[in-house]
Amino acid sequence: MSLKLTRELEKQVAPDGQPYNTVVLRNSNGMTMTLIDIGATWVSCVLPIEGELSDGREVLLGCIDYGAQPSYLGATVGRYANRIYQGRFTIGDDVFQVTTNQAGNALHGGVEGFDKRRWSLIEHTPQVATYRLVSYDGDQGFPGELTVEVRYELTDSNEVAIGYTAKTDKPTLVNLTNHAYFNLMGADDGKDCLSHSLSINADHFLPTDAVGIPVASLMEVANTSFDFRQSQRIDARWLADEHQQAAKGYDHSFLLNTNCLQGAIAAQAIAPDGSVKLNVYTDKPAMQLYTGNYLAGTPNRFGGEYSDYSGFALETQFLPDSPNHPEWPQPSCVLQPDQVYQSMTRYCFDISGETSGS
Repeated sequence: MSLKLTRELEKQVAPDGQPYNTVVLRNSNGMTMTLIDIGATWVSCVLPIEGELSDGREVLLGCIDYGAQPSYLGATVGRYANRIYQGRFTIGDDVFQVTTNQAGNALHGGVEGFDKRRWSLIEHTPQVATYRLVSYDGDQGFPGELTVEVRYELTDSNEVAIGYTAKTDKPTLVNLTNHAYFNLMGADDGKDCLSHSLSINADHFLPTDAVGIPVASLMEVANTSFDFRQSQRIDARWLADEHQQAAKGYDHSFLLNTNCLQGAIAAQAIAPDGSVKLNVYTDKPAMQLYTGNYLAGTPNRFGGEYSDYSGFALETQFLPDSPNHPEWPQPSCVLQPDQVYQSMTRYCFDISGETSGS
């Protein structure tokens, strides 16, 4: 898959009229991940599962023409991942208006977010790739020139570690994440993701309206359909309340428990047959669970289209609309010129078939 996918991607023309530049990382177990420079995007993740056809199981949703897909498949999104109400916020005494691109709100950086930019590849080894992007002062309305790096590492433990750093020359917002969609049974087998088992290490979630804007304070997950503290099928309490019904599924942020900062698992997903387990670790305060509620029409790798719920995303980040809610119990999303933004999220794949300890 990796070689064939690379050849197909390199035949395509990106939105800027130039070819995509691809990078393939491979570990000692035969696991591969493929990246492109547009959006510093993670486009493929193939696990070396015994008995699989070809060279393994593709567990990451992807396509060939990344300029034609609206779903942020595998992209690095920013400056501000998730939503900002009406694209407005203040830093100190200054009021800013950024571009809006979803129902009058700013989503994933606005009209031309980081997912649409060509990043520079500044480091490449067999198991590491680092990309850099310079976002100019006033880009999409955000203040300050921001220099961002995202570093991908594929370890011999079948772990994808994504590290982010950023520096600015003016106070600005920074909230970076990767928008990978997973289906651990196979991204291109046509099955939905709702029978996966999922646990999320969070006691609170954030209620939102139909377009993802917070409408209330953080709520306890206890006695709601958002209680994933114990592993259960994603669809165990599917569309069970008005919060899910408004979003056509899960598209909500969870405030992670503080033990995640000491190394506790933030989330765990298990394939329906137990063949793959995915553990997510992060130092971000929150995680957005999105069950692909509006994936229908998104092109896949083979000339067809994905359906709704073809994959799920576990986006580590700040809570949505954080600039307008300083009262929430999380660090500030404002980066100062004398600070360095740093964050790490690790996606750890276990293909041993052991599902205990979840």
